[in-house]
Amino acid sequence: MLNFLIAFVFSTLAAVPLRMVYGWDMIYCSLVSIVLFMLIYFLLSRNTMKKVTALVETAQKDLQGNRGEKAVATLKKGYKYAKWQFYVKGQLDAQIGTILYIRREFAKALPYLEKAFVKHWVAMCMLAVSYMKRNKPAKMINAFEKAVTANRKEPFIWNLYGFCLDKIGDKKKAESVLEKGIKKTGGDERLVASLAAVQNNKRMKMDGYGDFWYQFHLEKTGAIVKKQTKAIQGRRKMPRM
Repeated sequence: MLNFLIAFVFSTLAAVPLRMVYGWDMIYCSLVSIVLFMLIYFLLSRNTMKKVTALVETAQKDLQGNRGEKAVATLKKGYKYAKWQFYVKGQLDAQIGTILYIRREFAKALPYLEKAFVKHWVAMCMLAVSYMKRNKPAKMINAFEKAVTANRKEPFIWNLYGFCLDKIGDKKKAESVLEKGIKKTGGDERLVASLAAVQNNKRMKMDGYGDFWYQFHLEKTGAIVKKQTKAIQGRRKMPRM
């Protein structure tokens, strides 16, 4: 945006005297202009992103202190940098959307997730799950496709994609997605297990991903507590002599 325009204008004007005053060939003037553009744009972009990163780090501290509302407010301060750098708003919307989703404020989260930067795959997955919960399978699939296109090597996305397809009753497509995920990730064991579960009409086991899985709120709180309690009780058992 503005960083791009500033770099473009400055690098273009800087090449003018090289041609008009010193009589440089247009090819050399163009090369100088391109190098200047890349250097100026890099420096301006880095300066902008440093400011955005500082806000994100502050928001993370707010989250760690269980101050979710303050974290969202902090991130929104970064909107002023959106006019300076490409994709800033999308990245901030992704962060805000995931925070609200994790806090179970699903209605508030949706508009932010819909505007999230496509390479933020966690936000894209949360958007897909949100559409599934609203009975919008076409939009769910579209969101998942964006997520896997931008992050083909991430097994969790393929697993979640398959889980949601299986959940809405599209077992054939779930199998197809899981098979494709296995190929793209080099034979991930969890994807292989999920595919076997779907093929045998069994429920896919996602709790192996731990808290990362639970943040999508696809498992009832009671079931989570029950599993955690069982795990704790299991650890308390005395070993055999």
